Amino acid sequence: MGVDWKRWEPVYEAILSDFGYDRRADERARDRLYELSSPFDEGRLSFVAGATVAIAGAGPSLTDADELERAAAADVVFAASTAVDELEARGIRVDCMVTDLDKNPETVERLAGRGTPVAVHAHGDNVPAVERVVPSCPSGSILPTTQAEPRGHVVNVGGFTDGDRAAFLADHLGADALAFVGWDLDDPTVDAEKARKLGWAERLLFWLEHRRDDRFAILDGRREEIDASALPTE
Repeated sequence: MGVDWKRWEPVYEAILSDFGYDRRADERARDRLYELSSPFDEGRLSFVAGATVAIAGAGPSLTDADELERAAAADVVFAASTAVDELEARGIRVDCMVTDLDKNPETVERLAGRGTPVAVHAHGDNVPAVERVVPSCPSGSILPTTQAEPRGHVVNVGGFTDGDRAAFLADHLGADALAFVGWDLDDPTVDAEKARKLGWAERLLFWLEHRRDDRFAILDGRREEIDASALPTE
């Protein structure tokens, strides 16, 4: 499972450079997640193949009626972080949660406990959260991910933020169509660092739609302004 590391590594290096992140810290986090987790059976997500997958972001628009309707209409729902709580509070069940454990660890434990797969991401500054949450989840319930070079059962599925990583994961699993709900790429309420992260999410989705020979509606009117210089050409 995962992206071609040789294609991903230059993108990863560009992200590290942009944010000043420490690659060694990411690798240490990956190694700790490896020690605390067990292999994940990808067959548990076989239902994604050929499906329309709603990729739910945690933006303010997620609670809009039309966004909720589109999420409910999808065959499968992959949700980032707190988007899980918003959707399930409105009766929309999530089929996979994608998270770096920065906000709602109790939701991770609840979903893992009921048998819903959770893709848990380790990066340089979330090792304490990994150490608190992962051991409390049933064996095999966690899909461990990294943005560094993969190691053993800790995979790199592509993506940088929880939301775009969910899209890359659904693509890897053979989703027929991706429907983006609750995405606010120009969210005025976020701080400068989060705005830069959304910028990278936009770039990576631009790469993904090219790989899929697709057109994501959330990028309409934006493509001409996207800086694709760090992205692989395929």
